[in-house]
Amino acid sequence: MSILLLLQTRGRMTAAQLARELEVSVRTVYRDVEALSAAGVPLYGDAGHAGGYRLLDGYRTRLTGLTAKEAEALFLAGVPGPAAELGFGAVLAAAQLKVRAALPAELRTHADRISGRFHLDAPGWYARTEEAPYLPAVADAVWNNRVLDVTYRRWRTPTDVRRRLEPYGLVLKAGRWYVVAGPGPRTFRVDQILRLTVTGEEFSRPDGFDLAAYWTVYQRDFHARLYRARALVRLAPGVRLPRATAVDGPADEDGWTVWTVPIESVDHAEGEFLRLGADVEVIGPPELRARLARTVAALAERYRTPREGSAHPGNPGPPGGD
Repeated sequence: MSILLLLQTRGRMTAAQLARELEVSVRTVYRDVEALSAAGVPLYGDAGHAGGYRLLDGYRTRLTGLTAKEAEALFLAGVPGPAAELGFGAVLAAAQLKVRAALPAELRTHADRISGRFHLDAPGWYARTEEAPYLPAVADAVWNNRVLDVTYRRWRTPTDVRRRLEPYGLVLKAGRWYVVAGPGPRTFRVDQILRLTVTGEEFSRPDGFDLAAYWTVYQRDFHARLYRARALVRLAPGVRLPRATAVDGPADEDGWTVWTVPIESVDHAEGEFLRLGADVEVIGPPELRARLARTVAALAERYRTPREGSAHPGNPGPPGGD
């Protein structure tokens, strides 16, 4: 479908151009072009320096009756949960029906196979879903360039503050919605908006603002601010930690290796390393190693003698599976 729409909107394109645009191999383009031809799509290729693939003059896909809202919802076709949160649930379903009806029979079967075999559920296990009642209003303001007057709850005092937001875009990260807004721009959690008023004022988006590029830089800077310290640890065979960097040198005779791990703080790192139990040994910093030693000693003392009637079921793990 991407090849079909690219040829429809751009005209003649070579296999190499299509491959670069879609980030696939030229061989994949050849295979998919053959599939389109077999499905009845009237496209043909010309050889030579000025050659390439193009559609028969006048051919266009037919999406009869597709409304503007349904067209917007198509960009969220792979994420029905977030689409419903934004208020696009019903129009997404209608748009999918119309697109499916417009496809050639072979492509329709392929689309049905994909939808029946892949489902995206972004949030992690045991993550509490944060309610964001103002999400549809924020999304509407993003689309229509409307200024928002909000009361926002932040982590430092004073916690509840009033802010004027010019919402440039929305980002869904690990099941949580963020609004990127000016002036600044700055990033706000949508679920922390306590009150919201859509003003009658319009704003103009900054020329050249790229939401995806902003978010990439924001994440990089966030991690740089968050992980300001380093810990040196030994890890048991097979144990890996996010963001850890191996220290040069072979594993010891028991298979343990030494790693450098970015940490947020000694307090936070203590809890993170305790989760690994006996599969990690903190070498430094000394403050963190001493803190863990005291905690482990206290735990050993507490569990030295069994307590009657103290059994509790453990973490059941994710539902399903073996």
